[in-house]
Amino acid sequence: MSGPRIASIELGTLVGRRPRLAGYNARKKDDHGWEAPVSLARVTTADGAAGFGVSNLTRQQAESFLEKPLHELITAENGVDPKAFALETPLWDLLGQRAGLPVYRILADRAGRKVAEPLRVPCYDTTLLIDDLHLPTHAEGAALIASEARFGYEQGHRAFKIKVGRGARHMPLEEGNCRDIAVVRAVRAAVGPDATILIDANNGYTLNIAKHILSETAGCNLFWLEEAFHEDDELYEDLHAWIEREGLSVLIADGEGAASPHLLAYARRGIVDVIQYDIFSYGLTKWLQTAPKLDAWNVRTAPHHYGRHLGNFVSGHLAPAAENFAFVEWDELSTPGLDSSAYAVENGMVSLPDAPGFGLNLDDDLFRKAVKENGFVVKCT
Repeated sequence: MSGPRIASIELGTLVGRRPRLAGYNARKKDDHGWEAPVSLARVTTADGAAGFGVSNLTRQQAESFLEKPLHELITAENGVDPKAFALETPLWDLLGQRAGLPVYRILADRAGRKVAEPLRVPCYDTTLLIDDLHLPTHAEGAALIASEARFGYEQGHRAFKIKVGRGARHMPLEEGNCRDIAVVRAVRAAVGPDATILIDANNGYTLNIAKHILSETAGCNLFWLEEAFHEDDELYEDLHAWIEREGLSVLIADGEGAASPHLLAYARRGIVDVIQYDIFSYGLTKWLQTAPKLDAWNVRTAPHHYGRHLGNFVSGHLAPAAENFAFVEWDELSTPGLDSSAYAVENGMVSLPDAPGFGLNLDDDLFRKAVKENGFVVKCT
């Protein structure tokens, strides 16, 4: 039997809005703004089943998938075929919808792992960007970021990632380093001793600056330092050895951007502790191949996704298939047309719904409006 075939593909962009203006990171010239557009594809089979997710496929690509049997594009055993990567997230959702199972259960079964019910996965608030450049003193800047952390705390978060690296571009080097240190200390004071704090330099530090910042914030018990500098095995080896000599517990995290092809080799050597490949540009299928390797090396899995709202929800579905899954990155947004109400953050954990696919719903009218205004639809004749 050939199974169900692809009957239509719709693409449209919905626009999410943040609770506050998102500022800078260490390398970007401009802030991240109020809005975060997310391009979504909805794939429907001839029997009426549908799944949707993040996609940037072209009309030509979409047309090439029409009338293809679903099993040629995705199976639970093998994941998404490389030629269908542009539709990976929608295809996983569609597979779950057809099976009547959440994606996390399909992935856990594939990995031979059991799922705790209800499924709750650690998450961190990723909204503490460099929002303080307009403030003249370190105390004022630190107080602002600390207030943002308190806002996240009140929304249920117990882990917080702070953007650092102000001296890389936005402030004179020494001033930027001092501001980074003041911010980290203020956030720790604001969220208490039991919360988890992560820092992300977006490659804005050098080896020596990284050591200086970690030394000055040693009392803050940082969980990880992310993207301290561009991937370099000699520098990682030096930093890792220094951290051990200093008696710090901070982990080295990397991989969210155009990561070095050697990053997994660094992880295997034990000089990188957390891998952060993007949940969309790397994809669930590749993550399912990579996570067991990381587990064997005692390296943590922490998929990146910032700026595409669905990553809040898709990332957690990988958790049951990865023994060393660390966190879901949580980017607070509200996207008209996207119903994510089945997910909830409480006491540092996000609860995933026991619903088919990714447990998300589209407002059909709003999505069709987006398809008409900024996307396309292709159908079998």
